[in-house]
Amino acid sequence: MYEHQGLESVFFVMLYGGALTMAVLAALYLLLRRSNAIAPDVDSPRELRMWAAAFLTAIAASHVWWYVLGIHWLTEDRLVRNIVAITLDRITFVPLMMCVMLRLLQHWRCPLWPVAASMAPFIVIAGVSIATNYDRFEWFIECYSLLLCLVFMVFYVYELRLYGHWLRDNFADLEHKEIWQSLVLLACILLVYVIYTTNEGALATEVLAQILTLVIIAFVVWRVETLQKLGIEGAGEKEYTDATSNEPNEKAEDKADLLIESLLREQCEEARLYLQHDLSLVQLAAVVGTNRTYLSSYFATRGETYNSYINRLRIGHFCQLYHKSIAEGRQFTAIELARQSGYRSYSTFGVAFKQLTGQTVREWMQGG
Repeated sequence: MYEHQGLESVFFVMLYGGALTMAVLAALYLLLRRSNAIAPDVDSPRELRMWAAAFLTAIAASHVWWYVLGIHWLTEDRLVRNIVAITLDRITFVPLMMCVMLRLLQHWRCPLWPVAASMAPFIVIAGVSIATNYDRFEWFIECYSLLLCLVFMVFYVYELRLYGHWLRDNFADLEHKEIWQSLVLLACILLVYVIYTTNEGALATEVLAQILTLVIIAFVVWRVETLQKLGIEGAGEKEYTDATSNEPNEKAEDKADLLIESLLREQCEEARLYLQHDLSLVQLAAVVGTNRTYLSSYFATRGETYNSYINRLRIGHFCQLYHKSIAEGRQFTAIELARQSGYRSYSTFGVAFKQLTGQTVREWMQGG
């Protein structure tokens, strides 16, 4: 922006001001509104709303200080001006973005102190550069920023995979819970960074950066509003005990597993508890009188997860409904049968069906 090409364009000034205004309004919305407008049936995490609001506030503040420094302050000292503006971006926008990304991983609490610690080199480099009038500041900042970005991306993808496995171990319904879409946010932010560090104030790239900023703001609000809060601690956490506790461990575990198998058949399969939407591992563990950890390990010894267990029962129920409807000559749709089988989302059902049967729903119905 310091090259002033954008300031000569009314369209760019309106776009720049629009991004600033949208960031402020979005931050106030997340802070002040208690319920969701985008997905009213979703209860989003309050803590995540606060972090996202802080991140959006940093976007707005960045627009303010780049304009002020570019037009009204330090206009004669380009080096100090760039050092101040770039450092402010790095120690506000960057760590808040990381915190939002990490807080999307609910109940997978990554410590935030490494994020704060990673900002120290920005402050040190900026201080030394101002004191010594060192003109290689931007080169050092760009190198460190790129390294930090690459390390965070690798770490985040790894943590996201672990989190995905954890979700499948604890929840039957994954809609409004999975967060792989957050990688889109990371990609957009990286693209904005590349644009700002490789252009020399060209109007086209400045406009593109502002458009991407609008996309980032909209995406953050959408992601926060559509992410279901996961409340799984506390419920169903009593330890499983029975009369076999004095027997040798292996024999006692076998008897305990047989008892769990019997209780699952009675309380979940025969009672069709699996048709309850959003049934969690903790809730099922409470019903059969054990705890989440034991029940999860029980499924693991049988080569499946809680998610695959519930999906197997639901898809079996779908197949029964399908054959019954065919035999009775009743009209139906696959969507209706999927909903009667415990699925709110037909796309979720379709993915689970293909994973279990190796066929799409259409292929299976045509072959059946």
